[in-house]
Amino acid sequence: MDEVKVFYDNVGNTLTVWFGNPQDEVVCEETGDEVILMKDKNGKVIGFEKLNFTPSKSKMLRMAFETAAL
Repeated sequence: MDEVKVFYDNVGNTLTVWFGNPQDEVVCEETGDEVILMKDKNGKVIGFEKLNFTPSKSKMLRMAFETAAL
């Protein structure tokens, strides 16, 4: 089973999600929607960071992930 790592920084208001090894990060690319994609040396997205993220105090944070066979 693959592992997903989720980090919330309440000081910087960022949500960072890794579905690859963070040590493999070579380049970051901003999408323009306050989302930064982290990529490995092959250009494969291994994580993302959502800027200006503030979770709702009254609602549970829900996430859904979809995998694709390569």
